[in-house]
Amino acid sequence: MTMSIERRTVLKGGAVVAGGAVFGGPFAGFVAAPAGALGAPAFRGLRAVPDLRDGVVRLHLPEGFSYRSFHDTSTPVVLDDGTVLPGRHDGMAAFQADDGTVTLVRNHEVNGNGTAFGPIGDHTYDPKALGGCTVVETSRTGEVARAWTGINGTMMNCSGGPMPWGTWVTCEETVNGPDVGPDFTRTSNIPLTKPHGYVFEVPTSGRASGEPVTKAGRFAHESVAFDPRGGHLYLSEDNFGFPSGFYRYTPGTSPMETGRLDNDGHLQMLKVKGVDGAHLEASQAKGTRYRVEWVDIDDPDPTFPYTPGQVAPTTNDEALNHVGDQGRAQGAAGFSRLEGTVYDNGVVYFTSTQGGGAVMDGPNTSTGYGTGSGQVWGYDTRSETLFLVYQSPGRDVLDFPDNVTVSRRGTIVLCEDNTEDNYVRGLSRGGQLWDIALNRMAGRTGDEFAGSTFSPDGHTLFLNIQASRGLTFAVWGPWERIGV
Repeated sequence: MTMSIERRTVLKGGAVVAGGAVFGGPFAGFVAAPAGALGAPAFRGLRAVPDLRDGVVRLHLPEGFSYRSFHDTSTPVVLDDGTVLPGRHDGMAAFQADDGTVTLVRNHEVNGNGTAFGPIGDHTYDPKALGGCTVVETSRTGEVARAWTGINGTMMNCSGGPMPWGTWVTCEETVNGPDVGPDFTRTSNIPLTKPHGYVFEVPTSGRASGEPVTKAGRFAHESVAFDPRGGHLYLSEDNFGFPSGFYRYTPGTSPMETGRLDNDGHLQMLKVKGVDGAHLEASQAKGTRYRVEWVDIDDPDPTFPYTPGQVAPTTNDEALNHVGDQGRAQGAAGFSRLEGTVYDNGVVYFTSTQGGGAVMDGPNTSTGYGTGSGQVWGYDTRSETLFLVYQSPGRDVLDFPDNVTVSRRGTIVLCEDNTEDNYVRGLSRGGQLWDIALNRMAGRTGDEFAGSTFSPDGHTLFLNIQASRGLTFAVWGPWERIGV
């Protein structure tokens, strides 16, 4: 049985070392400080900047920066293959194209059932599901050359991650399917034709195979990052009202050699050594680090009994927790809402959106599992050590970090996701937090930032506004001047 422990128990013994600089990595020694109270130079201050698309102010940026928005679904957008572009632009990655342009692969986090957007074909997983990915060829300054559907018939494509062999892995943040009862929106799953809750590989040219990597688990996937040295795919879970897990999938064959993720591997879940059920959603001491191990998930791809045309007896909550409960029965750690992940120089960084508050004594399906303003964790893949990179002391400092990327200079870039002003923040190696961008779309300041990704040459930061009326930004300027 998983033991419920208070934070003071977690911090005892050899499982954790607190104090001093955190373990290694380019973000060692971070401290919490309000972005507005750091004495930042004037050129870092944000100011209204008109969109080069139409002159409308949608972002506030530092001095010397410009941007252009595109694929704004406030009005219908039709892609080159006839796809009517859905909204809910979310996770994204940028790849270098042969002609010097940039190829973006972009998620659309659309829930519910109906008719899949775009053309139907081998790239369509479930023709009754509404999410998927679009592929966009664009200049570094946001002039779109062409775009098409890369995969469709998936659901709740939240984030994912770029693979070092040149593909995007998209994640379904759901376990909907005909074998599961209505989800959190109370929408029936009866019309769906296949189970959901998987990761899919999407190429930068052509279209995906539409085949999920089922051995990588059926749960509320958020994002992934691949370690080319160790050969593991690290996966975050955003199980909104329940504890979330941090996982790794080890393919049967090396994708660095084959250029693809196979479906012959095994899934594991992170556990703090010497501590069963560690409450990592709770506030942590500065400099905290944990030695970890990995427990096996024996049934990563559950299916549940059902009768076609009838409401399935397995509830959404039961299905959401089936995979994680296997790990927790072996003492796996619980986090609060794990979201973005990124790999950098042997370390996987990932965000915990509501981490850093009080120890949770049970689920919270109304406001979410976790009472903090956010944490950033790092996992050193070589020493198998988990360490706290940064913990927000309050919403005025960092408010629900979500998508994450790293610049070529090693600065971490965080997208905020809450109901008030949402910023893109920079976090330096010295522990300084500052503002990069502020959403100033009229009447829509609560829309979250998502999909942060730099062009391969570091010139442009591409960003999304994740809303029903989504759009994408290309932002460029003197990054070195503001420390990004």
